[in-house]
Amino acid sequence: MLNPNLEEIQLTKEEYERYSRHLIVPEIGLEGQKRLLAASVLCIGTGGLGSPLLLYLAAAGVGRIGIVDFDVVDSSNLQRQVIHGTSWVGKPKIESAKNRIHEINPNCQVHLYNTRISSENALEILEPYDIVVDGTDNFPTRYLVNDACVLLNKPNVYGSIFRFEGQATVFNYEDGPNYRDLYPEPPPPGMVPSCAEGGVLGILPGIIGVIQATETVKIITGKGTTLSGRLLLYDALNMTFRELKLRPNPERPAISKLIDYEQFCGIPQANMEAAKQQAEIREMTVTELKQLMDSGADYFVLVDVRNPHEYEIAKIPGSQLVPLPDIESGAGVQKIKEILNGHKLIAHCKMGGRSAKALGILKSAGIEGINVKGGITAWSQEVDPSVPQY
Repeated sequence: MLNPNLEEIQLTKEEYERYSRHLIVPEIGLEGQKRLLAASVLCIGTGGLGSPLLLYLAAAGVGRIGIVDFDVVDSSNLQRQVIHGTSWVGKPKIESAKNRIHEINPNCQVHLYNTRISSENALEILEPYDIVVDGTDNFPTRYLVNDACVLLNKPNVYGSIFRFEGQATVFNYEDGPNYRDLYPEPPPPGMVPSCAEGGVLGILPGIIGVIQATETVKIITGKGTTLSGRLLLYDALNMTFRELKLRPNPERPAISKLIDYEQFCGIPQANMEAAKQQAEIREMTVTELKQLMDSGADYFVLVDVRNPHEYEIAKIPGSQLVPLPDIESGAGVQKIKEILNGHKLIAHCKMGGRSAKALGILKSAGIEGINVKGGITAWSQEVDPSVPQY
């Protein structure tokens, strides 16, 4: 309801005091604050982006906030997901977020959707809200949210983050472009690593999430110039902002229905290929590896294919580092040939996926090997708890 009947909205004495710093800003004033109180915003995800976004929307006085998430709080979240606290580890993120929101603003209505958003439920979940804010971190959900917003004619406030870089814009607003104008086709699965794989500066989602919150408030109050038609690029490492122009593509196919977005992004095909490759590679458990090491056997070489900075965090004793990118470039293949020197190859990574990929490359080069199932994570959980998990 971006054009509410403002005469029906009356602030209480407590609200006049709470929002006093808004009320004395001419561009917001009493009318703008009433618009915020009448507005409804759906936030998809309560992670790095959703955390600052929800905190500031609640503090600003947005009257009704919906939250979609199905995950629980993990200790590794706390480096960047500032809406959650240590006492909430292992508990649902949406409950943690609601609790924190009500500490900030008990007058805010919070509706929770403890579910994975899908083509089956997206339209029903999005329909009651004025604005949708995308705080997700995967391509299938981003395309789904975009298409649902187009079908329901709702603004989609977008943000994404990776390592030191972030981007933000507003899709599907005032005849502006949507996500498919920026990314007509998804990248191949695995080409763009997630934050769990590539890492992220914990402060970065705070910046991008606050930008998303700012754009949301501007849309609600009707003030300022939004990022619609502009993609804002932020580089935290060099502290620079750049801007790219976005325009609707007149040749883009019309969005008429929600589809299977996992299929569209090639996820099932990639999983099948990975499973096929996995089936062709011999595996051993971390317990079997420990027994082999304890036996004093010296006929094998344990190769760690993670990145050097991961190797610094935790390592299995006696392992030798040959990063997957080196193996992919070919240089690592020659290095492994040299360090094997007639010995058998056993490879591991964090959880087993990258080492399986490395072994597939090495197999085509004539080098057979065994993959450690579960990688160093399983080693920490089942063999040596003193090895840090990350």
